[in-house]
This record gives sequence, C-alpha cells and structure tokens, in this order.
Amino acid sequence: MSKMIYINLPVKDLATATRFYEAIGCQKNEQYSDHQASSMVWSDTITFHLLVNDYFATFTPKTIANAHATSEVLLALTRDNREEVDAIAEAAAAGGGKADIREIMDLGWLYNRAFEDPDGHVFEAVWMDTAAAPVEVEG
Repeated sequence: MSKMIYINLPVKDLATATRFYEAIGCQKNEQYSDHQASSMVWSDTITFHLLVNDYFATFTPKTIANAHATSEVLLALTRDNREEVDAIAEAAAAGGGKADIREIMDLGWLYNRAFEDPDGHVFEAVWMDTAAAPVEVEG
C-alpha cells in the first residue's frame, strides 16, 4: 500500500467548503462523504476530509482553532509550473477563498503564492526548479 495522507479539516459550512475544494481541483469521493463530511481527493495519495465542526470535535479533546485568527498549519501543494501556481491561486479566490494573503514569493528557482480556504486554512502553491536552487538555502 502506498503511503498516503488524509488531512482532516474542520469547516463551518460543508457545502461551501466542498465547492471551494472542487474549485482548486479536488474530486469528491461520495463513498466517504455524507451530511457531516466531504472526502475531497487531491491526488492518489492525498485526500482532504472536510468535517463540520461538531463532527470534527468528536475526534479531539482540544478546542478547534479559529483558522481566521490563528495559524494551525501551512499546507504546501506543489505544482508543475508557475502557470499552475497562478491558476490554483486564482481558482481559490474564485471558489470563495482568498488569494495572495501575503506577498508572492519569487526567487527565480522557487515561486510561491499563498491562499486561504473559506474557513481560513492556509495553503501555499509552490513550484520549484530544484536544479537551479542554490546549494545552501538561507532560512
């Protein structure tokens, strides 16, 4: 079995969140979706599980973070070229999210645009030319 990642995200409005994830290229897996969850397939190995807040709360004893006010995680999605980075950021804005929540990062060999989903979860769309990357990347 391939190693996979399932990213569980709390959402306020399941229909709105589902439309957003479809807009950025996910496909809904009806087999694992119902009135409290949408299983949104990004690739063969990555799936976003969108869970309404009350349902998400059954999986954790912790308070659900308000992603509009706090950063819980940054999710980076690689793209094949700069045009695909631009396309997903524009699709995010058109799909009910916010594009370019910070300055666009363009280092020549690395191009990155950040966007939010309707619930404030932050994504980075990234293209890298690893052959052109500096030997040492300052951090």
